[in-house]
Amino acid sequence: MERTILITGVGKRIGYALAKYYLAQGHHVIGTYRTHYDSIEQLGKLGASLHSCDLTDPDAIDKLVAHINQHHERLDTIIHNASDWLPDNNGLSPSDTMARMMQIHVSAPYQINLGLAPLLVAAAKNNDDSIGVSNIIHITDYVAEKGSKKHIAYAASKAALHNMTLSFASLLAPHVKVNSIAPAMILFNEHDDDAYKVKALAKAILPREAGNNEIINLIDYLQGSHYVTGRSYAVDGGRHLK
Repeated sequence: MERTILITGVGKRIGYALAKYYLAQGHHVIGTYRTHYDSIEQLGKLGASLHSCDLTDPDAIDKLVAHINQHHERLDTIIHNASDWLPDNNGLSPSDTMARMMQIHVSAPYQINLGLAPLLVAAAKNNDDSIGVSNIIHITDYVAEKGSKKHIAYAASKAALHNMTLSFASLLAPHVKVNSIAPAMILFNEHDDDAYKVKALAKAILPREAGNNEIINLIDYLQGSHYVTGRSYAVDGGRHLK
């Protein structure tokens, strides 16, 4: 069955990989981005509906939600992937740092979920397959459970996003399943040196780079399930056992 999938933050890494994957599967992808990378042009050529949206701006989010409600007859899945890994020593004041992290990782998903919930519910009711439910998937982080010495505001906001998973799962059942994925190190950056890679891999009992497919496969599972909601799935190589 063809799905309509909204993915926030499709410009790079996991968001870009997810968008390309679902477009290749024949699904309709709506993607948001903040920075116009070359990847945005590539996704447009592949047929994605793309929207420049600054998730720190509530008015921009309202416009995005209004556009989707007006121009799309259905919405099957929302994947909240957009993120900002802002350290605490970033030059902003502590209050501004926390406000930015909470806006991007909590307020924006909250606003989008509430604004698009009717589309998700309607799609579930009109679904003619055996599952008959829509999905919201929050991408949180391993540090939501562990904390972070250098990214305290970031970790706190991701923990709040996980808690919001529980609330929306309860609110939108039985028509919408709401789950979260808490990854640790999925992909190295191009500028990461060998010393950093060795240190990062040593934090897990499965010392390897997970890769985008680990997240893609889990999201496929969650979309295909008819009995899983309000849960968080750790993708961290067993870091909690170190």
